[in-house]
Amino acid sequence: MESVTYQPGDILRDTAHEIRDILGETLETLTLERIVIGLFFTGVKLSGGAGGLCFTPIKAVPEAVCCPSSARAMPASGKLRGRKAMEFVDEMLSGNPLKKTMGIAVLNALSVMCWKERPPVAYSIKTGVDATDEVTIPDDDYVVVVGAIIPVLRAMKQRNKPFGILELDPLTLKADEMKYYIPPILAPEKIPRAGVLIITGTTLINDTLEELLRMRKPDARVIVMGPTASMLPGAFFRRGCSLLGGVIVTEPDRVLDVIAEGGSGYHFFERGAERVVIRPAY
Repeated sequence: MESVTYQPGDILRDTAHEIRDILGETLETLTLERIVIGLFFTGVKLSGGAGGLCFTPIKAVPEAVCCPSSARAMPASGKLRGRKAMEFVDEMLSGNPLKKTMGIAVLNALSVMCWKERPPVAYSIKTGVDATDEVTIPDDDYVVVVGAIIPVLRAMKQRNKPFGILELDPLTLKADEMKYYIPPILAPEKIPRAGVLIITGTTLINDTLEELLRMRKPDARVIVMGPTASMLPGAFFRRGCSLLGGVIVTEPDRVLDVIAEGGSGYHFFERGAERVVIRPAY
């Protein structure tokens, strides 16, 4: 395995580099045709027709509470359409959470174009399936779930085996889930114990994914899932991920209309967006 680094943002940087390699000069012609920043997801449609999604990190924009401060959080509103797609990628690591969100959504849309331009060989893409249905967990494996991923937490509770939930905001957990709660300060102790790590893709937004992957034990199985992690998988696999569970947008306008009305994944899955599972070919 080639040498990789685990600095915050490395996965996004590596993915952007790979996209540039695949699409080349085509990138110079691609612009943003439409963008919607919704309550739950941000979605984009590029001039080539490809769409992409990213979780909207509302809690990461505490200053967006009145018009003057909101303008600082999102300074280019009304001027985004028509901008080159790669400008959003170039700005996604600027420190502005909404710029990162837009950049990741664009990365996901560009990844769809990459799969059409250069069909995958080193990995496989399976559509119409949920990542939670593709993961078999031995009874003796200790599982750590990073993020309040509701379907996963439901399955873990039904499994009735010890597991942990690493979550930055414990208020997102239900009362019966608090006994599994792992405070972030205990991550260096708990992550290396896990035989299975199930990580929300939103860790790409808050810059914690690389460190989590660095702390894993070498033989741990790592699943990163959610619409945010719907991009070329090479940078993930090189850092030990076993599987990505994401979304491919098949009807961008339909999905963006849902997002604009406050919709979430439950509203657009199988209605303009397909669940996908990506795993190494070997």
